[in-house]
Amino acid sequence: MKIARFSTGDEPRYGIVELSGASSTHPSAVQAASPGSMPPATGTAVAAAVAEPPLPGPAGPPQGHILVLKGDPLFTPPQATGEVVDLAEARLLSPVIPRSKVVGFAGTYPDPAGGDRREGAPDEPVVFLKPNTAVIGPDAPIVLPRWSTEVHYEAELAVVIKSLAKDVTPERVDDVVLGYTVANDVSARDRQRAEPQWVRGKAFDTSCPLGPWLEIPEPGGAVAFNPDDAVVRAYLDGHLVQEASTREMTRPVAELVAYASTIFTLLPGDVILTGTPAGVGELRPGQRIEVGVEGIGAFSNPVVRR
Repeated sequence: MKIARFSTGDEPRYGIVELSGASSTHPSAVQAASPGSMPPATGTAVAAAVAEPPLPGPAGPPQGHILVLKGDPLFTPPQATGEVVDLAEARLLSPVIPRSKVVGFAGTYPDPAGGDRREGAPDEPVVFLKPNTAVIGPDAPIVLPRWSTEVHYEAELAVVIKSLAKDVTPERVDDVVLGYTVANDVSARDRQRAEPQWVRGKAFDTSCPLGPWLEIPEPGGAVAFNPDDAVVRAYLDGHLVQEASTREMTRPVAELVAYASTIFTLLPGDVILTGTPAGVGELRPGQRIEVGVEGIGAFSNPVVRR
C-alpha cells in the first residue's frame, strides 16, 4: 500500500495512492487500524491495487489518484474521507517529516560510493545523522551550498519507524517499521573528505530528498515489498548512473535498523537511510536527479545554486 503526503494548495494531507492501470479500491474499503499500523487488506488487496511495473527508465509524472485519509497515518487510524484527488492535481511532499532525526549508514554495499567508506574501516557500518531540516520532497530544489564545489547524489532505500525502539533485535524490526520510501543522500563530498566529522558534508539544508510516497508492506497482499530484494536506481538528466539490488548489501536492512537502535532511541517518524551503491557522481546547477526503488516508485529534484 502506498500512502502519500500531498498538498492541493492547502495544508498537507495524506492519502492512499492508486496508480493508473491498477484495480480500484473504493474509499469505503479503507478500515480503521491501530495508530501507527496499516489497515488490513479488504476485498481486493490494496497492495495489488497499487502495484506497479519495474522502473526500466526515468519515470514520468505518476498517473492515478489519491484516496484522501483523515489525519496522519503515523499516529491515527487510517480512515478515508471519501474525497478522491487526481495525482496530476496534487503536489507530492516528502512522505514524512522526521520528528526527531534521520539516521544514515555508509559503506553498506561491497563497492561503496566514493568517500563513503574510510580506509581501514571496521566491520561495523559508518553511521551519521541528518537533521529534519535537511528533508525535502519531490520536485523541491536541491540547493548546492556555497562552501562546497563537489556535491554528489546517492540513491538509497529508506526505512520509516512507527514506534519507539531501543535495542531491537533484527527479528523484531518489522514490529517497529511503518514502511519504506526512497531517499537521495545528497553529500558535499569535498567537505566529507576534508573534515573529521561528516556533519557539514551530510547535514546541510535540502540534502535529504524523500519520496514519492511511503510503501507499507501488507501481509497477505498480492504484492509484498521486500526491502532485501529491491533494485535501487538513479538517473541524472535521464541517463542511468546507479543501479544495484539491496541483495548486494553487506547487511540486511533489519540488521541496520537493529544496529541503529543500539545507538539511538528511535522515535515514530524517524528515517533510516540504508546506504548507496557504486555510481555516485557530481551534481551541477541546472541538472535534474531522479532516484527510485522498484516496488516503491521514483521521484526527481532539480539542482540549483543560489
